Amino acid sequence: MAKKMDLKGIIEQMETGEQDAALAALQSYNREMDHCFTFSKEDEQYREILGELVLSFLNRELQPSCQLACLETVRILTRDKDCLDPFLSRSAMSTLARHAGIAAFSAATPAHGQPGEGQVEGEGGEGEEATEGSSEGMEEASPSSENADQEVIAEALKSICNILLHNQTGQMDGWQVLAADLQLIKGVAERLKQCHDPIWKHEVRFFDLRLTFLLTALRVDVRAQLAQELHGISLLGNHLEATLGLSWPDTLETARAGLEDVPPGQLPPLSRQQMELAMEILKILFNITFDTTKRKVDEEEAAGYRHLGAILRHCLMSHADGEERTEEFHSHTVHLLGNLPLPCLDVLLMPKVQQGSIEYMGVNMDAVNMLLEYMEKRLDGGHKLKETLLPSLNLLTESARIHRETRKFLRSKVLPPLRDVKNKPEVGNSLRNKLVRIMTHIDTDVKDCAAEFLFVLCKESVSRFVKYTGYGNAAGLLAARGLLRGGRDSGIYSEDEDSETEEYREAKAHINPITGAVQEEQPDPMEGMTEEQKDIEAMKLVQMFDRLSRTNLIQPMQLGMDGKMREITPEDLHKLTHNPLFPSEPRQEPVNSDSEDEA
Repeated sequence: MAKKMDLKGIIEQMETGEQDAALAALQSYNREMDHCFTFSKEDEQYREILGELVLSFLNRELQPSCQLACLETVRILTRDKDCLDPFLSRSAMSTLARHAGIAAFSAATPAHGQPGEGQVEGEGGEGEEATEGSSEGMEEASPSSENADQEVIAEALKSICNILLHNQTGQMDGWQVLAADLQLIKGVAERLKQCHDPIWKHEVRFFDLRLTFLLTALRVDVRAQLAQELHGISLLGNHLEATLGLSWPDTLETARAGLEDVPPGQLPPLSRQQMELAMEILKILFNITFDTTKRKVDEEEAAGYRHLGAILRHCLMSHADGEERTEEFHSHTVHLLGNLPLPCLDVLLMPKVQQGSIEYMGVNMDAVNMLLEYMEKRLDGGHKLKETLLPSLNLLTESARIHRETRKFLRSKVLPPLRDVKNKPEVGNSLRNKLVRIMTHIDTDVKDCAAEFLFVLCKESVSRFVKYTGYGNAAGLLAARGLLRGGRDSGIYSEDEDSETEEYREAKAHINPITGAVQEEQPDPMEGMTEEQKDIEAMKLVQMFDRLSRTNLIQPMQLGMDGKMREITPEDLHKLTHNPLFPSEPRQEPVNSDSEDEA
C-alpha cells in the first residue's frame, strides 16, 4: 500500500544544504518508507526532485551517516519505476558506481573520504583511460576494504540493481549501455576475485553477484566480456568453490573441507548464506555458458569446464535446510550442467566408489541417480513440464548417448527387462509408464524429449523402442526420423545378445504392436465375406477418404519408400479407386534383437 509523506518538508530541509538538517529529514523518510514498494502518483514530481537533491549531496564530501542516509533514500526511490529519471544519467550512474566501489578507478568507497576532482562524472575520454588502468587501481586499493563502509557499498549496489531491474523502457536501454560503457562489470569482477577474503560481508558479496547476474542477463556484450576477457568461468568457479568450502582430495574429485571422510549423503546442510551466494553464482555461470554446447571448445577450455563440472557434481549431492530450497539449488545446478560441453560430463562418473555409493559396472553412479530422481520428481509434479522437466531430461539423454555406463545404468532403472505385457506401456506407475504417457503430451517439445530419451536407452533400435512403448506412442518420433519402416538410426552402439524374459517370450505372439500390450482376440469383421464384398468395402473407404480430402477436412498420408510420411494426392486416390489391388505381403522390417543385454 502506498504511503504518504511530507515530501515538501523533506525537500525544504535538503535545499538548505546543511548536512544535519538533511540527515534528520532523510532518516525520518527512510524509517517510514523502508518497507514500502508502491508509491502514489500524486507525489511523483516531488520524489524526482528529492532524487536530484540526494544525488547532488552524494557528489559532496559527507559525514558517513549522511552518506548512508542518502544512499538508503536512493534505494527506496529506485523502487518506483515511474520516477527513475534523476538516476538515468551518466553522472548519476558514475556517482552510484563510485559509492558501490565498482567504478573503473577505485575498489571501494572509503568511509571518510571522496575521490578527487574530475572523478565523479567520468565524461568525455576519461572513461576509456580509467578502464585501461582499472586492474592496477583495483589491486592497489583492495586493502582499503578494511576501512570501507560496507553498508554504503551495499546500499549503492542495491540501488543500481533496482534500476537495472526496471529495464522495460527505451531510457533503461540507454542505462544498460551506460553500465556497459562505464565498465561496471570490471569493477565487480575485481571484487569477486577477493572471494577468499573474509573482510567482505555477506550483503556486499550477495549484491555484487546479483548485479553481475543482471548485467549478464541484460547485455550480450557484457556476457561475452565476463566470459572471455575477465575469465569468468574460472573466476566464478573459484568463487563457488570458496562459497561451498571445498577441498580436492583427488583430481576432479571434491569434498567439504574438514569433512573429507564423510559420505556425500551424510554431509551437513549448507547454510542459508551459502545457498544464496551459490545460487547467484550458478545463475551467472548459466548466462555466460549459454552457447557453449553450440561451439567447439579447445583443450584448455575443456579442462576448465571439467573443473567446474566437478564442483557442480558436489552441488548436486548437497542440500539445504529445507526441501524447497534444496530443489531450487538443484534446479540451477541442472540448468548449468546442461550448458557444459558433452564430453566434459564424464566428471559426473569420476569419483571413486565409497561405502554407501551406488555402484554400476564399477562406476560411481551417485550423481546420475540423483539426476534421475530429480527428473522423476519434476515428472510427478506435472507443472510447467517444458520449464521444469526438459533440462534434466535433456541432460540425461545426452549423457546416455555419449557415456555407455550411464546409458546402461539408466536403462536398468527406466527400462528393466519387460515382464508386464498385459497392460499398455502408458498404464502404471513405473518411470517407463510415466515417460510413455508424456510421449503424447500436447507440448511438442515435451513429447519429443521424452521419446528421444527412451529411444536412446533403446540404442535407437526401432524394434526395441516399439517393444517398450507401443507403435502408436512411438510413431511420432519414428515419422520424424524416417524410421516408420523399421531399422535402426545412425547412432553407434554395440551388438546385442538375445535375453528376452520368459513372460515376454510366451506372450510375444499375442502382443498388439500398436498398443504394446497383449490384446484379447477380437471377432473378424470381414468373416463370412467374399473377396468381392471385401473389395467393395475397401472401395467405399477409399471414396470416403477422397471426399474428405477434396473438402480439406483431412489430409490422407501414406508411407514413402524413405520411411517418412507423404501426402496422398487426389490423383493417388483416383488411381486407387480404379486399381483396388493391394500387396498381399507387407514389407518386412529388418531383424533386430530385443536383447536386454548390451555392451
